[in-house]
Amino acid sequence: MSRWKILAATTALAALVVATTASLPVCARELQPLATAAPEQVGMSGERLGRITTMLKKEIADGKLPGVVVMVARKGKIIYSDAIGLQDKGANTPMKLDSIFRIYSMTKPLASVAAMMLVEDGVIQLTDPVSKFLPAFKDMQVSVATTGADGKTTYANVPAARPIIVQDLLRHSAGLAYAEITKNEPVKAAYVEAKFSQPGIHEYDSRGMTPAEQVERLAKAPLIHQPGTMWEYSMAVDILGRVVEAASGKRLAVVLDERLFKPLKMVDSNFWLPPEKMSRLAQPLPVDPASGQKISVLDVSAEPKNDSGGAGALSTATDYLRFAQMLLNGGELDGVRVLSRSTIKLMTSDHLGTRIAAPFQPVSFCWERPAIHSGLALPCARAMALPVCRALRANSCGLVTPAPISGSIPRKRSSVST
Repeated sequence: MSRWKILAATTALAALVVATTASLPVCARELQPLATAAPEQVGMSGERLGRITTMLKKEIADGKLPGVVVMVARKGKIIYSDAIGLQDKGANTPMKLDSIFRIYSMTKPLASVAAMMLVEDGVIQLTDPVSKFLPAFKDMQVSVATTGADGKTTYANVPAARPIIVQDLLRHSAGLAYAEITKNEPVKAAYVEAKFSQPGIHEYDSRGMTPAEQVERLAKAPLIHQPGTMWEYSMAVDILGRVVEAASGKRLAVVLDERLFKPLKMVDSNFWLPPEKMSRLAQPLPVDPASGQKISVLDVSAEPKNDSGGAGALSTATDYLRFAQMLLNGGELDGVRVLSRSTIKLMTSDHLGTRIAAPFQPVSFCWERPAIHSGLALPCARAMALPVCRALRANSCGLVTPAPISGSIPRKRSSVST
């Protein structure tokens, strides 16, 4: 996703979460934030944390952001929180701690956790062919590039060497793409021909088609890589959401509400907003100050035709912090367990193999450095005190796999931020 889209996605949702160690420690609907503590009680400096507000106020004053919600937690307690600037600059609405954000790719860890719940239930196996649940993905073709002696690149379709499996969706090794950023022109054209992609009209948004239409149209296009051979950011987690629906018999929004949002008391997380909550929706600047492009965001005022597991959810800093703390706790929060400790350990293990050097990659915008190793829907970073898109192993890019398929999985080199 482009830099301006990330800016719109967060509208400065800077939910900072601090972990105490590099390793994971061994349903009412009312709002329930984490407990609070003075920074000094958990080994932090209140004075230094205050510098966060100073820096963010400057970003807002410089016109880079309309407003920010920031939260810092350590040892399971909130030690710093603030709402700065405007929730909606056009309406002059102040930012509040309970402001609701379109979280775009931060949806991916939510959908991936839903899939892992069904793995624990025995309903899904990570090695299941995706075609077991979505028959349209059987016998896929792959668009293979060849460079001739004249230096020109041509493409030809060849049969997929093996089926796409569930773990490929979780770690973006399925061979799917985002039409907006793929460099494979025949695949990009195939997405348009199948009426899956509408350049300049609905970018990064396929919620206007039913789940069946989404699957049928995407499956008509060839893959950009052989399954399991290359990591590339893609529509994979949206299709994972369709697998969750097919396996559970329920729409993704219902699965997440029943299995994750309600148990964790994430009271403001969903895929669309009821009228009574629209006044709390954060809005981006009308124009991205970095690129000069007009910012277009998802319409979340009405129920979508499909729940986008890759980019469609809404949440608050408080809700997402509870989700992230559950992950850090090894699958449990406030006595409620949603995933086993062993599943969380599997998800935070490295499953892509030896790091492939790359000057810039899709997730580098989140981490401000080349993408690090990744596990099951979550990165296996060791550094802490990072923004939420790179903290608590709950990044916005949703990678994955239970075990390497065969050796190392290269990452696609890209000059496009996401």
